[in-house]
Amino acid sequence: MTNISAAATALAGLREHFAAQLAAERTRLLYQGSLLPTLLMLLVGLLVSAVLWQPGNHLAISGWLIWLMLLIALRVILVAAFEAALPLDQAASRWRQRFLLGAGASGMTLGAAAIALAPVDNFIQQAWVYGLLGAAALSASIAYAVSISAFLTFVLPCLGPPILYLLLEGNPHQRGWGWLGLMLFGSLCLVAWQVHRLIERGLLRRFQNQALIESLQQEQVVISRLNQELEVEVQRRSEAEAGLRQAHGTLEQRVRERGQALDEALQALGKSQARLELALEASELGLWDWNLRTDEVHHTGLERLFGLPPGEAARVLEHLRPRLHPEDLPALKHALTEHMKGRSEAYRVEYRIRHALGHWVWVEDRGRAVERTPGGRVIRMLGTRRDISARKRQEEQQTLAASVFGAISEGIAILEPDFRVLAINQAFTRITGHAQQACQGQLFHALACCRDAQRHWPQIVEAIEQRGSWQGELVEARNGAELYPQWLQLSAVHGERGEVQKVIAFISDLSSRRASEQRLYYLTHHDELTGLGNRGLFRQRLLEASQALRSGSQSLALLHIDLDRFKLLNESLGHDRADSVLQAMGRRLLAALPQAHSIARLGGDEFVVLFDAYNHLSSLIAVTTRLLDKLRAPLAVEGRELTLSASIGISLYPENTRDLEELIVQADLAKQEAKRLGGDNVQFFTQSLQAEPHQRLVLEQQLRKAIDKGELEVHYQPRIRLADGQVTGAEALVRWRHPERGLILPGEFIALAEATGLILPIGDFVLRQACAEVARIRRAGQGGFRMAVNLSSQQLRHGKLASGVRQALEAAGTVADALELELTESQWLQFTEGTRATFEQLKAMGVRLAIDDFGTGYSSLSYLKLLPVDCVKIDQVFIRGLGQAGSADEAIVRAVIELAHGLGLEVVAEGVETPAQCERLRQLHCDEVQGYLFSRPVPAPALASLLAEGCQPV
Repeated sequence: MTNISAAATALAGLREHFAAQLAAERTRLLYQGSLLPTLLMLLVGLLVSAVLWQPGNHLAISGWLIWLMLLIALRVILVAAFEAALPLDQAASRWRQRFLLGAGASGMTLGAAAIALAPVDNFIQQAWVYGLLGAAALSASIAYAVSISAFLTFVLPCLGPPILYLLLEGNPHQRGWGWLGLMLFGSLCLVAWQVHRLIERGLLRRFQNQALIESLQQEQVVISRLNQELEVEVQRRSEAEAGLRQAHGTLEQRVRERGQALDEALQALGKSQARLELALEASELGLWDWNLRTDEVHHTGLERLFGLPPGEAARVLEHLRPRLHPEDLPALKHALTEHMKGRSEAYRVEYRIRHALGHWVWVEDRGRAVERTPGGRVIRMLGTRRDISARKRQEEQQTLAASVFGAISEGIAILEPDFRVLAINQAFTRITGHAQQACQGQLFHALACCRDAQRHWPQIVEAIEQRGSWQGELVEARNGAELYPQWLQLSAVHGERGEVQKVIAFISDLSSRRASEQRLYYLTHHDELTGLGNRGLFRQRLLEASQALRSGSQSLALLHIDLDRFKLLNESLGHDRADSVLQAMGRRLLAALPQAHSIARLGGDEFVVLFDAYNHLSSLIAVTTRLLDKLRAPLAVEGRELTLSASIGISLYPENTRDLEELIVQADLAKQEAKRLGGDNVQFFTQSLQAEPHQRLVLEQQLRKAIDKGELEVHYQPRIRLADGQVTGAEALVRWRHPERGLILPGEFIALAEATGLILPIGDFVLRQACAEVARIRRAGQGGFRMAVNLSSQQLRHGKLASGVRQALEAAGTVADALELELTESQWLQFTEGTRATFEQLKAMGVRLAIDDFGTGYSSLSYLKLLPVDCVKIDQVFIRGLGQAGSADEAIVRAVIELAHGLGLEVVAEGVETPAQCERLRQLHCDEVQGYLFSRPVPAPALASLLAEGCQPV
């Protein structure tokens, strides 16, 4: 910090010195360069006087010229005085101040001439005067640019007042000279700034070079002085080296003599050390010698004990202490402290230290203090150490064996070769009820807890003698009273010569295992909720019953029972109350069907009952009728009274089938038929029930292939505007071109598609085809043509309807108002917040929305004002009754048309088949119609022909 402060102070002083030199040099340059501008100013004054010398202004010109000459004389005298002064005196600030005063006076003199002497109306004289004065100002400005202050002192009074005077003069000619002066002023400032910067840079470089030269000269003086001192030092060292050579010779002689004596001592010590190492190696001991002053320690056997090279652990605290086990460090410190304080005769401790390979090694250290200071502080210790890891492992194994023997859950008895009890563990006492004192020294088979073993004792002894072990299950008495299943295992322990040294008896109490097995068997074959049999037990009983009846002529009846509307009860009451209902129903089944071969719960609310050897169908019907009555009885659940019914399906073996799996499927089909008929009834399986699911499955597979193979087609039924008979649009309807059955109408496969999820790809196909067709028709010249497409509930719930419609419109290249999406009234009544966003997106795109089959839903009129629709389509069931006397259909149609028109909606009538219906709809002001009267649904080419030729009633 002191060096940095000194350097900073020196740098500041150097900067101040440079600044003073720079100021003095600028003053000198100003005086040297001022002579030529002064003489030029005198010449300009004479020329200006000559140009302006005219009668009438002699006095003014003469006065100004005299003042100018006096001023020039004073400045010349000032320059001469400066040149005569000493260099140190020239650096004084008064010379700069005098120069600035002269420069300011010169500038004011020239500026006054430009204002007072220049004529107003003579351009030639003005040019001479302003040109001469400008030349003088230019020369002086360049000469004074050495110092910005000198430049400004001259230029501002010289050019400033004339420029202001000329600019403020009302004469445009004069203002022109003013602008010229202003440009001259700016140029002079720029030139002066550049000249000042260059001169300042040059001066600084010159001063720096001078300072560098002076510094080099000083360094040269210092180097010369150091060379002289070096010569003196070299001479002194030469004399010292000669003395050292003489002393070195004497020292070498003494070293040779001492070395010979040391070699003899080392040979003797080596022999002694070799004997010591052999003794230590034979005893597996390592010797250590610890110098407590330097903390240095000498080891033997370090690599054998710790896997470390001899120099790896030269210090105790630095090298050995980090390798000690943290848990053993307190005990080692305590033992060491006790011995150093004289409280113990010897130092002995066992601890763990980390081996070089990473594992822990148990070490036993023994030692004692051999040197102490006069104050009693230990300064040296000697001792031995040995690896006791094997002994520690053996002790741990013995401790572990004792712990296992006492803590194991199995009873263990250690027997002598003659089978007398030597020791038993706590588990043996807990299992048999006999303590150690009562058993020790007794024959094992003579104990009161081994009465069953005593009956098998000859076979046990024979097995031990031949195979060395015996095991088996016995029934023994605990405390001589309580019987329990016991597993006994005896194993002989042989010595090196094959003799039996000990016999180990293991006993286990099998009571808990038997209870667990019984519990597991129960849970495996029974329903935990109702206590009835489960699916596995039912199939086992069914198989057993079918095998028992194969030799006879009797039959089996399988009842598949399903509670009606149980899902609604589960959702309304909760799972706990629903489970209570299932338990109650299970108890009713057991009470109502005591003669049943098996009753089981398959899962949920489904139960099965198996009857074997029933007499005839009438008795079976009577049993199931009574069962329905008992299941239908009111049921109290937590203060609530519930009434449940059931649907029962029955299949007979072997009348319906001899396959058990088929028998279960048939009963389930019959149960489904009972539920389809409203529930609370019994249905027997018939072949017709099995045919319909099979047909549906086949049709589903064919429909999936039809979508992939492109067998679906889109037909179009035109819509006619009643006002002028023009075709304004069409409704897109899907058809299936079956390769074997021909054209299939949607009524046969749409419901199946809804149930299987195939309605989504079908709906997407129809939407894209319809958009492509309406785009083609509009490009052909039908600008207002609109295509209607039916939507399914799954498309609406799928969440991607708006994006699918947008993609279809973009792919077809048509606008959104060319598309109208139709939903049935029941679908509209499922209007939720989720579908609201979809409708809003479609309306924002410009897609029209319509209600299809209007009047067939629920509360349609109350919802109509809330739905974002554009069109209402009246279902054909109301159109058929138009024109018939006493028909209520006409009143409904009229009300719907008036209501829709009142809400600003269009009305389309579906299913128009007769001219009378069409005429009546026209009279009721219906907007559009569609039906067989005008055209059936036709393919795209036929639709194009209808549009070209016109669609007339047939």
